[in-house]
Amino acid sequence: MTAALDLTKADTRRMPVAPRGLNRGQAAQYVGISVTLFDRLVAEGVMPAARALAGRLVWDIVELDRHFDELPHANGNPAPARTARLHDDFVD
Repeated sequence: MTAALDLTKADTRRMPVAPRGLNRGQAAQYVGISVTLFDRLVAEGVMPAARALAGRLVWDIVELDRHFDELPHANGNPAPARTARLHDDFVD
């Protein structure tokens, strides 16, 4: 027999949660580039535009993954049909 899961408010604050939205600096870091280059790639449409959330700009990590998957490989090899993504377990 297993004990019932009893989470207190303090317990839930300590639970790690992967973010869905990232600020500009986090989004640039997530794809491994500088903020300046990230801004340029957003303006060029290579990276996705931000979403507006409560007066803030937030980049959707799923959209970042999709745009990143479309980037060409340096050696010219085609990208696989679909790559595993960090948040695949959370979104369809």
